[in-house]
Amino acid sequence: MNNLASNLKQVSSVAVLGHIRPDGDCVGSCLATWNYIRTWFPEIRVDVYLEPIPNIFKFLKGSDQIRHGCDSEEVYDLCIVQDCSSLDRLGEAVKYFHSAKKTACIDHHVSNGSFADENHVFPEVSSTSELIFGLLEEERITKEIAECIYVGMVHDTGVFQYNSTTARTMNIAGKLMEKGIDFTKIVDDTFYTKTYNQNRILGKVLLESRLFLEGALIAGIARLEDMRALEVLPKHLDGIVNQLRVTKDVEVAAFLYETENGCKLSLRSNGKVNVADIAVSFGGGGHVMAAGADMKEEPEEVLRQVCDKVKAQL
Repeated sequence: MNNLASNLKQVSSVAVLGHIRPDGDCVGSCLATWNYIRTWFPEIRVDVYLEPIPNIFKFLKGSDQIRHGCDSEEVYDLCIVQDCSSLDRLGEAVKYFHSAKKTACIDHHVSNGSFADENHVFPEVSSTSELIFGLLEEERITKEIAECIYVGMVHDTGVFQYNSTTARTMNIAGKLMEKGIDFTKIVDDTFYTKTYNQNRILGKVLLESRLFLEGALIAGIARLEDMRALEVLPKHLDGIVNQLRVTKDVEVAAFLYETENGCKLSLRSNGKVNVADIAVSFGGGGHVMAAGADMKEEPEEVLRQVCDKVKAQL
C-alpha cells in the first residue's frame, strides 16, 4: 500500500476496525483514517467500529460517530483493520471484515500474520498512527487529523521514550505540531492525568506488587473486588504496567487484572526479554517490548507460567 487514496478508488463504503479494548494508538489511527476519508472523499460512506473508548480520547473529532454495536448486516466495499494483529482481536466487528469485498490491514505488531487482501505491516515502526501519517498526503493532514495521529504516537511510544522511537518518529511529531495542535495539552490530558480512583488502584497494585527471579521480574495484580470497590474499569488501568516497568533493575514487568472469566495479562520488557514471544505462546500478541494476552487461568497460575517463560530467556 503506497497511499490510502489509491485504495479508495471505485469505493463507495469503508469500514474501519480496531482491536478490542482500544488504546490510544488504536483510537487515534482509526479516527485519523475516518477524518481523512470524511474530509477529502465525502462521497464515500465511512464507519468506525470500536468498543467504547476511554473518555480521555473523546475530544478527537469523530469520536462521537464511532459505532459500538454490530447489529447491521452492512457489506462494505473496503474494510480496513488498524492496529490489530489477528482477527480474533476484532470482537464482533470481525463480521464486517469477512463480508467486505476487499480487505486491508495497517499494523505494526510483530505478531501480525498478514491476514488481509492487502497488508501494510511494519513491526519496526513506533505505532500504527505513524504508519497512517506515511499513507496520507501531508498537505491533506488537517489539524483534526494531526491530533488523532499525535495521540496514537504519544501513547504507543510512552511520550517518545520507548526504543521504537526513531528520528523519523520525532520528525513526524514536529510536522504534526506545525498543524497547530495543542501538543502539551494532549500529552497531559491523555497520558499523565489520572482520576483520584485511578491513582488509588495504581497505589494498591504497586503496594502489593512482588519481585520474582531475583528481582528481574516484577508483577502486580488488580483484583476484581478492588476494581469494583474503587469504581474503575479495565480502560482506567492504562499506565500501571509502565509504572511497574521503571522499577530499578527490573527486566520484565507483568500486570494482570482479574476478569469474570480469568484475567488480562500485560507485559513490558526493558530489552533483554522478548515479551511478544511470551504473549504469543499464550494466544496473545504484541511487540518485542510490549505485549499482552487474555487468559482463562487465575492470576497466580498465569504468574507461575510467566516466571517460567521469562526465566527461559534470561
